[in-house]
Amino acid sequence: MKKYMRLMIVLLFFIGFHQQNKACTVAVISGKYTQDGRPLLWKNRDTDAINNKMMYFEKNGFKYIGLVNSGDKDGKSIWIGMNNYGFAIMNSASYNLNIGDTNEQSGYEGKLMRLALENCKTIQDFEKMLDTIARPTLLEANFGVIDGQNGAALYELGNKGYVKFDANDPSQAPFGYVIRANYSFTGSFGTESSGYIRYNTTQDLFYQAVSTNSMNAQFICQDVTRGLNHSLLKTNLIEQFADKSKNSHSYAFFHDYVPRKSSASACVVQGVKKDEDPNMATMWNIVGFPLTSVAVPMWVDGKDKFPSVLKYNEEIKDSPVCKAALTLKGQLFDIRWGKFANGYYINITDLVNSENSGILQKIRPYEDQIFIQTNQLIEDWRKNGKNEKAMISFYDKLDADIKALYLKEFNLTL
Repeated sequence: MKKYMRLMIVLLFFIGFHQQNKACTVAVISGKYTQDGRPLLWKNRDTDAINNKMMYFEKNGFKYIGLVNSGDKDGKSIWIGMNNYGFAIMNSASYNLNIGDTNEQSGYEGKLMRLALENCKTIQDFEKMLDTIARPTLLEANFGVIDGQNGAALYELGNKGYVKFDANDPSQAPFGYVIRANYSFTGSFGTESSGYIRYNTTQDLFYQAVSTNSMNAQFICQDVTRGLNHSLLKTNLIEQFADKSKNSHSYAFFHDYVPRKSSASACVVQGVKKDEDPNMATMWNIVGFPLTSVAVPMWVDGKDKFPSVLKYNEEIKDSPVCKAALTLKGQLFDIRWGKFANGYYINITDLVNSENSGILQKIRPYEDQIFIQTNQLIEDWRKNGKNEKAMISFYDKLDADIKALYLKEFNLTL
């Protein structure tokens, strides 16, 4: 208890030094309903902090990796991450838990997640941490957590406390997953909160995946994070525009899709089964604008040897893959005039087209190979034990392949 009280003092010190998430779509998926029996944790991050990087940390005997704002030199706030015990955590901002409460929010969710990664082994440890926070908590967020003991849950945390939604409990998650956007089920519903359409879009996609036993990290990265389905309009932009020529320069209204102009990154943590080595957990990272970036795997015991394209580069003040993704993003949102036009309209035929020369169409074959090669490597590790030398060698190959992708397809040097 004393340890967690000290943590809360540290958290209070950080109040006022924060980066609040603007909007996110997130989910926790029980291993009972995934293709390989391992839990999944997903976050599509929407924020004004569009420059992102990956970092490795060691503290208190814990080793962990996390997604960090590029301007956050020391990684004081982590927006999704996992540690060497198989514990992983993410969040989404909620705007309907503290309606009418006059207490000013602290916004230190990212600080809380870093402290959780360097102090928690299980979801029970995280609950103990939440139990020690003074009321009012000065927080308003949904936190998703998985661990190496089959744990998978989401916590709606407001000023008065938290409510747990267990993805393993059929009475709370009939299909094995808990989805949230920027509202909480225990809060009030209305115009104060946001993300209802994104929630419904994700729900439709997840239900189909679970019912057909195709729920895995690749599905989330490629079909949900980048999904251009719209549950209210009943449209799919990829299907609608894939047969149009790039030369048509066709634009589409781009609002309330899972990926948004404010999407900064997306990550999926593929956890482990209860009796597996927790260091087998894999974190898939799409660092930068998801529609123009590429998924790259990381493992905690790879330490800081992970691909350089994900690391902060002092010369460009960003991670190379994020900078490249933002450059390509500029081609998709190229309308110069109008107060809102640049955010609400996307040059869709630069993304997908009949010539198969769209940005996403060029990235997908490379990414498919990354998934194939990574899954083969993981299967070998499960049979023969993890091999550090093979991991570092694979990291080097990924680094070279991703640099080759952006140079060959887009003439961008990473």
